[in-house]
Amino acid sequence: MPMDRVDLKAHLTAHIQEVARDRDPLFSPMGHLYVQTYIEGQLSQWGEVEREEFDYSGQSYCNLYLDLPAQTDARRLKAQTSEPTLFQRPLSQRPLFQRPAILIGAHYDAVHGSPGADDNATGVAALLELARSFAAVPAPYPIRLAAFDLEEYGRIGSLVSAQLAAEDGRALRLMISLEMLGYCTQVAHSQTYPAPLDRIYPSTGNFIALIGNLRTFPDLLAWQRRLKAGGTPCVILPIWNRGHPVPRTRDSDHSAFWDQGYNAIMVTDTANLRNPHYHRGSDRPGTLDLDFLTRLTQGLIDCLRNL
Repeated sequence: MPMDRVDLKAHLTAHIQEVARDRDPLFSPMGHLYVQTYIEGQLSQWGEVEREEFDYSGQSYCNLYLDLPAQTDARRLKAQTSEPTLFQRPLSQRPLFQRPAILIGAHYDAVHGSPGADDNATGVAALLELARSFAAVPAPYPIRLAAFDLEEYGRIGSLVSAQLAAEDGRALRLMISLEMLGYCTQVAHSQTYPAPLDRIYPSTGNFIALIGNLRTFPDLLAWQRRLKAGGTPCVILPIWNRGHPVPRTRDSDHSAFWDQGYNAIMVTDTANLRNPHYHRGSDRPGTLDLDFLTRLTQGLIDCLRNL
């Protein structure tokens, strides 16, 4: 049963208030640790959280994961009471999923000097509410939720994640990157684009963009229809050659998965192509359109339930 939209908005708002703070991993390590601990605590309500640690510049950082079973797996696992469930076992001991998983990721770090309310507290907030929804009512596919670290330092966390997934032969139905989801404006000519996209797409920044590699085109079309039906204006951009013809399409964690041959989609409000607070101290919760974020999050839940 879908969550009441008022409750969903309240949850999203609460997450953003916790995450939107100075949390650059090098310059604000306490804020960074606070947010990491908050995310881990929220995800742990729904299952065992896996930490994927990696080194960067002599320091240790980590991605956080939560695995949620598909509908059929959830029923089977519920019946198993004499042994650890599938997602309580170490990753190396888990059998392959009956259906390939959906990996949904959002980065939790921010640039120095910015509280990063849109970039990317909105993505983290949506991630946590997706966890709540699919823990309560499983999706048709297994869901793997990921909070990536060091996106702002060259997408280090997702590069580690994508490389290890490829080395392990992990099958993914789709990777989804939640990258800045909450800035919406009705001001005319508020939306810009890298050439030549400015000739094709709308000039008012009141929509969400879905950017995927060519093999995701059927999903892009289906999701666009579903999001629009739920009240979220949406444009799509299928891109070839891993996004290299339009380099700005690679500017988040999905590109690491494109490079490993996976199908991946970035969900975004287009960052500094619209949001004047991008990477600034003014990127605060008061600049966000939380109704837009709420409709989008509910729309993403609906899209994932209907894959």
